[in-house]
Order: sequence, then C-alpha cells, then structure tokens
Amino acid sequence: MFCLSLRRLLSFSPTSGGSYTMQSVRGLQAPRKLEGKVALVTASTDGIGLAIARRLAQDGAKVLVSSRKQQNVDKTVQELKMEGLDVEGTVCHVGKNEDRVKLVNTAVQKFGGVDILVSNAAVNPFFGNVLDSTEEVWEKRLGPYCVSKTALLGLTKVLAPELRSLNIRVNCLAPGLIRTRFSSVMWENESALDQAKLNLGISRIGEPEECAGAVSFLCSPDASYITGETLVVAGGGQSHL
Repeated sequence: MFCLSLRRLLSFSPTSGGSYTMQSVRGLQAPRKLEGKVALVTASTDGIGLAIARRLAQDGAKVLVSSRKQQNVDKTVQELKMEGLDVEGTVCHVGKNEDRVKLVNTAVQKFGGVDILVSNAAVNPFFGNVLDSTEEVWEKRLGPYCVSKTALLGLTKVLAPELRSLNIRVNCLAPGLIRTRFSSVMWENESALDQAKLNLGISRIGEPEECAGAVSFLCSPDASYITGETLVVAGGGQSHL
C-alpha cells in the first residue's frame, strides 16, 4: 500500500478544513493532524481501504474515495457523510489510464488539489507463512499475488529518491493477517485461524482500523522525516518476503 505525502502535485493547492469534530481534550478541541489536506484513497469502499479513508477524514482531511463499482462508491460516500466526514467519491479502475486521470481531476474539481495519495495495493507479508494451510484455496492466485506485492517494496525504495525534489515522501504499509473479506478464508475457519495465530507475536488477528492509524501517521507531519520505508503491521508475524 503506497502512502505518498505530497506537498506539491501538479502545482495544485488544497483547500482547507473539514467538517468532522473529534472529542475535546480538557475542554479544547483536539488538533487534527491532517487538517486542510486533501487525500485520495483508491479501493476505499471496503476493508483496509475504507478504514483508511475514514481515519484520514477523522483526522481532518478532505477525502476522495474510489472503487470500480458506482454502487459501492455511493454507499461509502453516504455512510461517511452521515458520520460528519468531508468526503466525495468517484468510480475508478486503477488499471485504466483514463480512470486514473479522472481520479486526479475529480480531486482537483472537488477539493482544489491533492496532498495525500494512498494507493490500496497492499503488501501482505503474512501470507507467505500460511500457504500450507490454505494451499487449495490460494494455489492459483497466491504466488502471483505475493510476487506482485513484493515488487512494491522495491518500487517504494526507487520512488522515494526520485520524487524528493518535488518534496514528496513515499512510504509503504505491509499489513499482516487483517480481518477483511479478502482474508476471510484465514479467519472464518477456526482451525485455520488457530494455525495462523501460532505465527503471531500478538495472539489475535488485526483489524482494518489498526492499519488505518499507521497510514494516518505516515501521511502526517509526525512522519516528516520518514520516506522510502515499509511499515509492517502484522502483530509480530514473521514475514517471508
């Protein structure tokens, strides 16, 4: 999962503000670390992507969500707006160039620019350790999946120095076994879940919100001196990448 913190992208300047109010601390409104930022999150109508979109909006960003299906986009936008969050949405298949162009243009039209780009192409180092118990389910797709996601680690290292002249930071999130629809084969079956837990330093699987918090950190000023890195959120699971 790429997390790009952009101070300058195509010379666009973001508008400020968001509508969500967090709980106050000692009578004062808690600062929102992404206030005034515009975040574009792909594949953000389900699972980790949705949790990221929600968290970035809660932290003050204006968020553009996207998905390949219009009904999913509409449902997510309605859900998040009902929570008081400043979001818009658009259909996007990231494999199509015209859709990628439309995605950025929509962010510019709706919010005035883009500060944060989160591409939901997650690296999952945990799957390399559970192949034996899920071999029949993942036999045809797990290998190519792992190879393609592992390539993102190298791409993160390459993009970070290439984009530094534009004041853009590039980091990557590598989630472990997270409770999502995609990984349900690993946690809906009690036997498979028990086997998976043996690999973990924390004896439970993760939740999408735990990935979202890490992404919010990487996109915030708190991570201003971090670039070209991969943050593993895997409950202590040993990666085979």
